[in-house]
Amino acid sequence: MPTLVFGFLMFWAPQLVNDAYFHKWFLLLMVFLTTYVIPLLSILMMKLTGNIASFHMETKEERVFPFSMISLFYMVVTYFFYLKFQIDPVFILAMASITVCVILLTSLTFFWKISAHMIGISGFMAIVAAVSIKYPTYFQLEILLGSIVLVGLIGSARLNLNAHRPFEVYLGFAIGFAICFGSFFFMA
Repeated sequence: MPTLVFGFLMFWAPQLVNDAYFHKWFLLLMVFLTTYVIPLLSILMMKLTGNIASFHMETKEERVFPFSMISLFYMVVTYFFYLKFQIDPVFILAMASITVCVILLTSLTFFWKISAHMIGISGFMAIVAAVSIKYPTYFQLEILLGSIVLVGLIGSARLNLNAHRPFEVYLGFAIGFAICFGSFFFMA
């Protein structure tokens, strides 16, 4: 999801960011590697070493360690973006919002098996909606409608696959949407 969010900000709302800070493709590649490839490899290693039984992580207890590691990766990436790299503040806000969502997801995993998929896609939809409302000149109806359709499809898929109960899907949606919409509407 961070790669999707950064891609949206770079290519569909380019007036919102100052591209003098970075090379777009390098930043997108860096985000992809640090928030997708490295966590994916760590989960693969957890599976190979027996720390998790399956990639589905069907129980909430099995999700705590992988989500904790992913939270750590996201915190490190946010730290480097904020202190070490000179990138546009809107990207730091995006990464910080996503990191807060992942940390909250990890914390709630002790009690419920909240849908990480819904937190991610609703966070993306919230950022698109907040940017569209706050900056009407960047409004992209097709992007907003596409994100709404994706939220519906992913939520339905999580329920149809019996991966989550409705409460877990709705709570995932509410968390991702509230954090990302609030941060982009009030701080961007």
